[in-house]
Amino acid sequence: MFREKIKVLDCTVRDGGLMNNHNFDLRFVREVYKALSEAGIDYMEIGYKNSQRLFSTKEYGKWKFCNDKDIREVIQGIESATKISVMVDVDRVDVEDILPKQDSPVDMIRVATYVKDVDKAIYLTNHFADKGYETAVNIMAISRALDNELTECLQQLEKECKAKIINIVDSFGSLYKETTEFLIKKAKGILKSKEVGMHAHNNQQLAFANTIEAIIHDANYVDTTIFGLGRAAGNCPTELILGFLKNPKYDIRPILDVISKEFIPLQKKIEWGYFIPYAITGILDEHPRTAIALRESDKKENYREYYESLVGEVED
Repeated sequence: MFREKIKVLDCTVRDGGLMNNHNFDLRFVREVYKALSEAGIDYMEIGYKNSQRLFSTKEYGKWKFCNDKDIREVIQGIESATKISVMVDVDRVDVEDILPKQDSPVDMIRVATYVKDVDKAIYLTNHFADKGYETAVNIMAISRALDNELTECLQQLEKECKAKIINIVDSFGSLYKETTEFLIKKAKGILKSKEVGMHAHNNQQLAFANTIEAIIHDANYVDTTIFGLGRAAGNCPTELILGFLKNPKYDIRPILDVISKEFIPLQKKIEWGYFIPYAITGILDEHPRTAIALRESDKKENYREYYESLVGEVED
């Protein structure tokens, strides 16, 4: 009934941090880690490993930088088989900040890239792999990639990159079932030596459906977040995927507990989830930054005006 090879990576703290400048306190992050550990989740992505030369520690919280000391404070004293992942963005990381794996609590480093920057992503990924880390590449904004450029990107990753996992990222929540199937099959057809994963956003309330579609077509790594917490409309909910997978190693109950205890109160402080502006950006295959700005303005319910501003049909 279940496919044992499927691994779940929960990126609640990393993707959710995009909605509060990564300012989750230590207690909250420990509660998330504890719940994920008790639930049997394979990986927890705790944040970004970005350069403090490029981003201010006064403007951003500690999970924008993920110092090893802070990570150790999260995991200390909690029995767990859940591995720790961090994400780096091309051109936003100092490679010398990354210690060898034997000196770090981090298990996996995922490199986020656009198709056009695949050469830089391969360089970073191979550097981290040589330092002993599990590695993955996340191909962002894949809905905007031209087919021939994506083909070349995947071929290059297969030939030159030491990453074991390549993730398809629906950054704008614009993919539908048919396109998800096409992209997963395309990646599986080229990436013969690697696993394929899926990272979905929920702008059109399709993150769960598209993640299932990816699994059906043999994607073995899936990204999720507790209660769907993530940038803008959020991501595929962890609790739904655990229900779908039917794998007895996973236990949904700790996730339900932490939702009740931490995430329901958090909704009063941070807004995420399905709202019409995010649906509009998903429909139009646009980045949600303008929708996020709208939701923070006094025009946040002016849906038609916002839609027409994007399609260029605003009348005087």
